[in-house]
Amino acid sequence: MEIYLARQPIFNRSKNIYGYELLFRNGFSNVFPDIDGNTASSKVLSNSFFCMGIEQITGGNKAFINFTQDLLLQKVPSLFPSKHLIIEILENIVPTEDLVLACREMSEAGYPLALDDFIDDPALEPLIAMAQIIKIDIRAQPMDSIPDVLDRLSCYPLKFLAEKVETYDEYEKCLKMGFDYFQGYFFSKPEMLKAHDISPARISLLQIMAEVNREEIAFNALETLISRDVSISFKLLRYINSAYFSRGQEISSIRQAILRLGEAGIRRFIPVVLMASFSDNKPDELIRASVIRGRFCELLCENTTTRLRSPELFTLGLFSLIDAIMDEPMTSIIEKLPFSTDIRKALISNTGEMARFLDVARAYETGDWAAVSAAAENIHIEGDRIPMLYWDAVVWTDAATSSI
Repeated sequence: MEIYLARQPIFNRSKNIYGYELLFRNGFSNVFPDIDGNTASSKVLSNSFFCMGIEQITGGNKAFINFTQDLLLQKVPSLFPSKHLIIEILENIVPTEDLVLACREMSEAGYPLALDDFIDDPALEPLIAMAQIIKIDIRAQPMDSIPDVLDRLSCYPLKFLAEKVETYDEYEKCLKMGFDYFQGYFFSKPEMLKAHDISPARISLLQIMAEVNREEIAFNALETLISRDVSISFKLLRYINSAYFSRGQEISSIRQAILRLGEAGIRRFIPVVLMASFSDNKPDELIRASVIRGRFCELLCENTTTRLRSPELFTLGLFSLIDAIMDEPMTSIIEKLPFSTDIRKALISNTGEMARFLDVARAYETGDWAAVSAAAENIHIEGDRIPMLYWDAVVWTDAATSSI
């Protein structure tokens, strides 16, 4: 049985990754019917810690996982390492004497507790007193009422996490209120709309990008262009000599590196370098999300019947967040980049066959399983292939971005 496991990023005040909340479904058969919380949490735990490897899933950061009343009473979280796990106590938990005792034992054993979708209620006081994190859904209550809640709880040694932060404006407001952590996709939206000049170094990179986007790459011309750019030459050689590619013999020339990567590899590598060059002062997670999308779209293409070329799907996914990276409207950015008509249509208006692949990626990232099901049908791919393709994309991204 395939496990549908997505993750939502959680940032600290510096917009660095603190952890991920893990979201679960166990296949398309459970997309529409309800699945009980005990089963969902148990599946997340067993598959995160035993099958996929929690450090791979979270990049060594914290894993926020929901636990039901029954699982807490059984102290199921204590079966797993405390250094990676943050226990999320759901909003419908009844703080009985037995439950409070179980939570206290786990807290004293080193397991951080987070109260999810927090609504101020005196009955929760015993749990508040031992919690490390309070999660507040900023869409579940008026924003102007939240400071009062934070003020009342300031007597406790708590950290506050704002959930469902979808814009930079909301992020700034929550930052000023005193929140410590932020969950949501605000980082994937433009911070402000402003034009950016493209530096001469980036123009050189765009020339290389144009070369790798040709129907047939002229490798001699590509070698010349790359050799003239010290930064990209260094990154290419570091990438090709990384553990991901290492075959015992170091590669020291640009020509050797290009030949080892091959056409498909160079079509992936150059766009990733280009993307990273535009990402000054942006969360690293934004670049990771872009690369994962690119590789995921490419793998989806390779596992379905389509006239589209997988390298173009990689480019599409990779650049689908470029407006957030450059803080500029997508339309004006695309005018500067050497993209095909199909890519332009998908990025600017979300139309055409290529856009359907992007729909799958966006839905999977957010754990919108009903949308994943519908989007998968649109590209004629078997649903049980999707989870492994996504995690293959995550593993590949770890190797690619570590060398950029």
